[in-house]
Amino acid sequence: MANPLLTRSTLPYALPPFAEIRDEHYPEAVDAGIASHLREIDAIVESPEAPDFENTVEAIERSGALLNRAVAAFMTMVSSHGTDSIRTLETQLTPKLSAHQDAILLNRRLRDRFAAIDASGLDAEAARLVDEWLNDFRRAGADLDDKGQRRLRELNAELSRLGTEYGQRVAKAINDAAVLVTDEAELAGLPADDRASAAQAARAAGHEGGWLLTFVQPTGQPVLAVLENRDLRRRVFERSVARGSSEGDTDARGLVLDMARLRAEKASLLGYETFADLAVDDQTAPSADAVRSMLARLAPAAVRNAEAEAQALAEVAGQDLEPWDWAFYSAMVRRTKYAVDEKALRQYFELDRVLEDGVFFAAGQLYGLRFEERPHLPGYHEDVRVWEIFDADGSGLGLFLGDYFARPTKRGGAWMNSLVEQSRLLGERPVVVNNLNVPKPAPGEPALLTLDEARTAFHEFGHALHGLLSDVEYPKFSGTNVPRDFVEYPSQVNEMWLLWPDVVANYARHVETGEPLSQEQIDALDAAKLWGEGFATTEYLGASLLDLAWHSLAAGDEPGDPLDFEARALKDAEVAVALVPPRYRTGYFQHIFAGGWYAAGYWSYIWSEVLDADTVEWFKENGGLTRENGDVFRAQLLSRGFSRDPLESFRAFRGREADVAPLLARRGLG
Repeated sequence: MANPLLTRSTLPYALPPFAEIRDEHYPEAVDAGIASHLREIDAIVESPEAPDFENTVEAIERSGALLNRAVAAFMTMVSSHGTDSIRTLETQLTPKLSAHQDAILLNRRLRDRFAAIDASGLDAEAARLVDEWLNDFRRAGADLDDKGQRRLRELNAELSRLGTEYGQRVAKAINDAAVLVTDEAELAGLPADDRASAAQAARAAGHEGGWLLTFVQPTGQPVLAVLENRDLRRRVFERSVARGSSEGDTDARGLVLDMARLRAEKASLLGYETFADLAVDDQTAPSADAVRSMLARLAPAAVRNAEAEAQALAEVAGQDLEPWDWAFYSAMVRRTKYAVDEKALRQYFELDRVLEDGVFFAAGQLYGLRFEERPHLPGYHEDVRVWEIFDADGSGLGLFLGDYFARPTKRGGAWMNSLVEQSRLLGERPVVVNNLNVPKPAPGEPALLTLDEARTAFHEFGHALHGLLSDVEYPKFSGTNVPRDFVEYPSQVNEMWLLWPDVVANYARHVETGEPLSQEQIDALDAAKLWGEGFATTEYLGASLLDLAWHSLAAGDEPGDPLDFEARALKDAEVAVALVPPRYRTGYFQHIFAGGWYAAGYWSYIWSEVLDADTVEWFKENGGLTRENGDVFRAQLLSRGFSRDPLESFRAFRGREADVAPLLARRGLG
């Protein structure tokens, strides 16, 4: 069979033909793509013509189509269906891809052509494109001498290898951590559908007659809120926090030490004091010190709130509280004090209704979008569903792939990625993917979501909208190709529609009776919204400050034992609360160590939330869920990508700089 990745897909919107792609096609396509891309780069560099926008900038934006096609499909498999074969290929291919990126961004002759372009007559987006490429060359190390570039290439190659290995160990650790229960009595409190899912997971793992409690990526496991057996809660919690930090083939501690040292050396080589300074250089935040100041401002109030919550929980529990008790008694407080029953709520959040009558409905009301499922279009796994999306004028906008169920081959957490990025220059329309990790129900049973899982579905679709509604000329600026501390902003805004009256009335119905979620229940959720914010903010800040601590090491610093370093970092940042461990610990902090996309950047969620909370106020002030509001948000923000400064886009939308007050009020920090 000919390799289908070697030519542009003939499927709608150039969706990769996953039904035809075999694992061995990926390395062949990546190798061919690298070779083809290098020939295209050489043609630009060797051109006898004086450098101008068309023969240099547009040329590089048009280049690499084969490689981009292969990498987009392959990396989707790595994160969403990483079989043993795919993991082996990942180990082989990621160093090649890292070296190829260096071959482009460390190419001084290519950099010099960009520097020679006269941008004075270009439109704003084109002129910005030239500047951003020059910034990329500078940050990548194109200005280094030959010796510096050789060392930088070595560092990048080794960091790529270590990040891949870390991700693979963490993926194995999340599967290995699952707790097998053989006595059903221990499962008291676990809803029937979750028991069925656990039984199915046990059978799939070869444990007939048992129940396997599988894990999600963060420290807190959802089952801790419902399991009545305290000892089982303890076992679940201890297995969770030990991931990646115990002897064996999932131990990630040595990898973390190596990455921290190498990133510090890389930053120093590029002229930065620490990797945190390097990472913040291309963000909307002005400096790493500005980030630290913001987190330091939030931490004391968050910890006070968490300690007050802990005291209230201990009174409810009637005993000394342990970390594995927090979620259980917090849920009890929500039931007794605020009349919010998380288990009962799940009956109102059936996956299909959440998606089609909630997530898609809100997007239709705001942006005039229409969704039609396309079951004949192939996904990369049998659980993947494909929808075609039509714009308000009836034209085809793009494809959306939804992959919602957990499986052993999928990494933990939730995310969005692009298979095809929108670009007018290339004539491409977007194809985007959302992943969640909802336990797959037993055959014939509905998939019921927790409130948090439903919120995550809205959140990830906010990322999808950022990609789907992109309307830029150049692929470099498309959709979510924006700074990390801005990328979470549109997705966080989209969470507001979860319980918006018109939306929740359209989708939140009891799975058996069809009764809508009552106004009393919605009012109770509103009344309870500040309960637990102390815990949530403290665990988030713990992870953010831990991330910054690892990446604030200077070249030559020796952090010592990783767990001791973690404990010191949390204590020094004054977020060392025994009952509130960080949302991610060193051994399973994939955001910052596996691939490093959020390295020294996990703080960006709350930086984006300043914009988000202020935007929610704008929607409320202007009538909420209306096409007029959606059109403004789309025109000034979602469609712009990185084609102009993101904060300029925010100011154009909001009419002023962001106000931090709505965030402080939302999190009870005012």
